[in-house]
Amino acid sequence: MASVLSGVLAPKRFKGNGLLLRPLCEADASALDESMLDPGVLRWGVGRAVATAPADERARIWLTSRLNGWSVGTAAFALTDPREGTLLGYLGLRDVHRVPDQAVAGYWVAPSARGRGVAARALDAASTWAFTPEDEGGLGLHRISLDHALVNPASCRTALRAGFAEEGVMRESFVEPDGTRHDSHLHARLATDPRPDLG
Repeated sequence: MASVLSGVLAPKRFKGNGLLLRPLCEADASALDESMLDPGVLRWGVGRAVATAPADERARIWLTSRLNGWSVGTAAFALTDPREGTLLGYLGLRDVHRVPDQAVAGYWVAPSARGRGVAARALDAASTWAFTPEDEGGLGLHRISLDHALVNPASCRTALRAGFAEEGVMRESFVEPDGTRHDSHLHARLATDPRPDLG
């Protein structure tokens, strides 16, 4: 197994907080087609290139880069129901160790899975794994950050619930697919922070 410091991550799958986090696969394409029609996913979660692509190409474009993510330092997880295997959303930890012992989180939840705390539970599970030392199967991270547009308060609630403290405002850092700019909240969680109570 290559070291995470080389930029190559060993794909992982694990259960946590009632979810199964696993690498994305080609078979996820049909479920992704549906999510890529959702205005919220398109606005906040996939980036301009995907959001502005023809509807029948979005899932393929988005999935292709995530399938290769593990080889370039992004832990790209499908969030699934461990019993039924249903795709509930996505969580990625990108730029792993680009800055020593750090990564950046991003996530979205499928419309049918919203309101069940999926994103907060996934953030906590992925963070707990990522903070685990490398010799115990984790990434050995110390800090994971994330940011969201101020006009997306649901993402703020998710971050806070998952133990990601708000650290400040990044001016005009979020760009919507139509080019509109928004200030963003910066959040982060440290390996030394207490785990949140998600009960």
